[in-house]
Amino acid sequence: MDAAAVTRFDTRAGCEAQFRACVAASRQGLALFDPDFAIFPLGAPDVDTLLRTFLAGGGQLRLAMHSTAHIERHYPRFVRLMRDYGHLIECRMTGRSLRELADSFCIGDDLHIVRRFHRDHLRGEAAFHSPGICDMSRQRFTGIWEESRVVLQPTTIGL
Repeated sequence: MDAAAVTRFDTRAGCEAQFRACVAASRQGLALFDPDFAIFPLGAPDVDTLLRTFLAGGGQLRLAMHSTAHIERHYPRFVRLMRDYGHLIECRMTGRSLRELADSFCIGDDLHIVRRFHRDHLRGEAAFHSPGICDMSRQRFTGIWEESRVVLQPTTIGL
């Protein structure tokens, strides 16, 4: 990443603050990849408000992950959000061939990015209004998305 346009973080609070800023700055699309979404505060009341505003404006949310367990157990607000805006949210789970992927990122409108380098560490970086910085992660997300299957569907049978 270009050092001039990057904000680095190494704490949970720093990561969460950058994530919230990315969601708030996005209008059309959010693409997130994380092994289990334990670090991204999808269940927090203020994030729920940000996501509802984003989705009410017509934004689309795509999440790719290795496991849905953390979301299902710890994020009831997000599950309700999926019921309310299921037509604008899609969640996919990776197959075995991608389980070694250990980074995580949130891309907003192909302009903003928050990226953790490894799931076992909080160290990462964020950049805003920087489409070139998002390119590699956007391409990775596209590949992950194509290799993943749909999960967490908000139906009467499912969630």
